[in-house]
Formats: sequence, C-alpha cells, structure tokens
Amino acid sequence: MYRSGQFVAEHVSPTADDQVQPNGVDLTVEAVFEQREPGRIRREGKEIGDRQELESEQYTDEGTPTYYLEAGTYVARYGERIAIPSGHVGFVYPRSSLMRNSCMLNTAVWDAGYEGRGEGLLQVHHDVEIAEGARIAQLVLAEAEHVEEYDGSYQGENL
Repeated sequence: MYRSGQFVAEHVSPTADDQVQPNGVDLTVEAVFEQREPGRIRREGKEIGDRQELESEQYTDEGTPTYYLEAGTYVARYGERIAIPSGHVGFVYPRSSLMRNSCMLNTAVWDAGYEGRGEGLLQVHHDVEIAEGARIAQLVLAEAEHVEEYDGSYQGENL
C-alpha cells in the first residue's frame, strides 16, 4: 500500500506545504552535474566518474538562479534530505512538467533505512531552463517487508 503525502512528508526535510501532494512529496533540484570521466561498475565495488557541477545563472526576469540545460544527460541532486522508514520502500518519479518539456528523470529503488540527499539521472531531449529549487520529482513510499535495512556506500550521501 502506498502511503499518504502527509506520511511521506514526515520523512523529507525541509518540506514546504506546497510540496506535499496527495500521494507523495515533491523533490526540488539543488544542483546539476555533468559527468566528465567514466565510472566503473565491477563485480566487487563501484566508482563514480568525476563530475562537474554546473553554474546556474539568472536566465529569467524573476531573478531566480536557473540552469539552462542543452539536450544531453545530467545528474540532478535533490534539495531535500530523505529518510526511508523501516517497513517501507521509496520510489521517485518525474513530475509531469519535466515530461511535457521533453525531459525524463530516472532513479533507482530507495531501500528502507536509506538516509541522504539522493540524485536522479536527468535526460534532456530538448533545451530547457530549470530554476534552482524547482520541483522536478515526487517521492512516494510503499509499505514493504525486508530482512535488513540499507547500509550501503550511499548511506548519508550529500549531507
């Protein structure tokens, strides 16, 4: 069973009222990166390739720092700290406004016990402007059985 947005909000911080949706919580973009060097995924371990954080600029009349992203692939770091509670699994989905602007966000399963500021793979198929703090994804939580809780290498990432 998926949990309510109010329940999810108890495990996301900071959270503004307008981020709480009926079935989840919207996640905002804190930073955008371009991968510059190859990563390595081995049978025993992994290595993330070097990344460069992109600079946001004032592209809009509002004066909000904004990323102008050309078609390509990026990594977006969320602005919120996530704590997946025991007995649950988290899924992050793109907001429809991304898809309507020819963008897609790919993520992985977030296991019970994970804590950190996660990231998603942002695929831009047509140039787009995304403001810092814009809502780009939604976290939902579902009840799930598990034997252990997450204690992997991404525990506490970006905190």
